[in-house]
Amino acid sequence: MHLARFPRLVLGHFPTPLEPLKNISALLGGPKIWIKRDDATGLASGGNKTRKLEFLLADAVEKKADIIITQGATQSNHVRQTIAGAAKIGLPTHALLEKRVSEFGDDYQHNGNVLLDHLLGGEIVAHLPNGTDMQLAMEAHANQLREKGHNPYVIPGGGSNAIGALGYVACAEELLYQSSQQRLRIDIVVHATGSTGTQAGLVAGFSATNSHIPVLGISVRAPKQKQEENVWNLASRTRELIGVPGELSRHAVVANSDYVGEGYGLPTEGTLEAIRLLARHEGILLDPVYSGKGFAGLIDLIRRGHFRQDENIVFVHTGGSVGLFGYRQVLAS
Repeated sequence: MHLARFPRLVLGHFPTPLEPLKNISALLGGPKIWIKRDDATGLASGGNKTRKLEFLLADAVEKKADIIITQGATQSNHVRQTIAGAAKIGLPTHALLEKRVSEFGDDYQHNGNVLLDHLLGGEIVAHLPNGTDMQLAMEAHANQLREKGHNPYVIPGGGSNAIGALGYVACAEELLYQSSQQRLRIDIVVHATGSTGTQAGLVAGFSATNSHIPVLGISVRAPKQKQEENVWNLASRTRELIGVPGELSRHAVVANSDYVGEGYGLPTEGTLEAIRLLARHEGILLDPVYSGKGFAGLIDLIRRGHFRQDENIVFVHTGGSVGLFGYRQVLAS
């Protein structure tokens, strides 16, 4: 595996810290929990998409794109980071937002990530109803721009294709190096899984290096079978891209969809508890959509005795704390 052969920009602050959560580990009385601080990647408040964008935007530059197109939910962390990354290399971004959540009033519609989208110079070209085929909508917009003489580059939601997943192949390598330096035996990696690129990249990276560290994705949206199928497909394409021979075992992809609650972007009581616990005991901010649900799942699994006392769990913090400002209504209550 030789990632240096792929075009890559420098957009983030890497390596991100790998830190013990001593207070939370003691509070829960379970295994030792570590946190991989991908909320600290540095691009417009950070987040996991920065790793993917280093490869995606490099590909856009190589293809001589003049406009970036992407999509996400109203409070999309991916859209915010894409706009910021594109601004850094001098390209405009056209974003299509999907109205997946409508319960949280003006703060959700105009604050948080949406506020930063505008501040960073992104152009929101459409705000589409929930359930829209967003990939099709992006392609239609791209065709309109091509007719006007532009060369748009379309980035899928979450940056989740094989090129974007290279960012988390690199993260897997980074984790292996850091754990070696800290003499840390990683027994499992846990994170919130949504558009699949983060989990697919980690699975591909750990399998390619023969470390075979298990990855547990806590789903924020899709049912278990669908999520695992989507992750497996992307992990397989990513392994093919980096030249890993053989078929990926289906057992290498595990997702838990027990903590989705009422749906995407709707925090559960467990989500709110996780946000408060990390804030008040570790000074770390989770988000209400991804990392909050992911950590809520981890907390519940620890309480249920899912992990051994002597295990070391690494939780990948995928960022998104900017989104807290869109959820003032639910957090205040």
